[in-house]
Amino acid sequence: MCCLSRETDAVAAIPRRAQVVLKRTRRYIDDASGAHSGARAYRQFCAPAHSGYRTADHDLLIERSRFHLRDAHPVSVTTQEGNLQAYVFEPEGSEWAASVLMVHGWTGEASFMSAFAEQFRRRGFRVVLFDFPAHGRSAGRHTNLITCAHATREVAEDLGPIHFVVAHSLGGLAALLAGGGGPPMPRAYPFRAFVLVSMPNKFGDVTRAFGERLRLCPAAQRNYEHRLEQLAHRSIAEFTGANLLAATGRPALLLHARDDTEIPFANAEQIAAQGSPAELVGFDGLGHRKILYAPPVVRCASAYLLRQWQLLCEDDG
Repeated sequence: MCCLSRETDAVAAIPRRAQVVLKRTRRYIDDASGAHSGARAYRQFCAPAHSGYRTADHDLLIERSRFHLRDAHPVSVTTQEGNLQAYVFEPEGSEWAASVLMVHGWTGEASFMSAFAEQFRRRGFRVVLFDFPAHGRSAGRHTNLITCAHATREVAEDLGPIHFVVAHSLGGLAALLAGGGGPPMPRAYPFRAFVLVSMPNKFGDVTRAFGERLRLCPAAQRNYEHRLEQLAHRSIAEFTGANLLAATGRPALLLHARDDTEIPFANAEQIAAQGSPAELVGFDGLGHRKILYAPPVVRCASAYLLRQWQLLCEDDG
């Protein structure tokens, strides 16, 4: 056996309902080669609705957050990844400063970024939000980080020009892939600066935690990660937020809660220490998701991009 040997007598002593749960779990750990379990893990990881990353109050968050899209102009964007639902907030006043693309995290949706969108609209930015493939109201049931990166680039090209990006969690990796170009991206989108909220650094930490939750054996873990490496055209070890940010050559603001238990604060510290032009601001008591709705965080992000816009205008002038 790959990871755990079956204890027939012990299993027989377990109540029937518990045996069913145990068998379902062991479907991920029983094949010696790791190919079967690795394939199943990959499919589950690429199905946002079933990946296990949604919180218990996910549906309630959607109900509340979608209310704040009422003043946005809905747009359907046709991409190679399918039809994506997007929203455009026009800025207050007759003139706008710049356009900002809001990129949500894995299992989230555009509406989760509505607090940022409203503040940025009031500060004179045109704001574009969209649902990743297989998220929110966009088409599909399965997707992956590379597909989401392609979608990010295509939405920016269709609804641009886009100057800046505000991205949450794994959405930050997708945004950096879109902005950095290189395989497997056909081209880079010229975003000028990024605000990265609660973004992981080492993608390997994400895949490892997912494998541990499924109790994958080493062979299955390698198989599952190899499938992701084939999509990304790079090894899991090389797939880091620091490397992706460096590839863009652009500045970034890192916003992260010190009490984030899903993506620890150390991730932001690692990225900031890599030498890229990145500023780090930490917050207390906001975790991984409350940070999206905290006024001090939103104000910090908008102030940063206003400064970046001023610098761009000075350079152009």
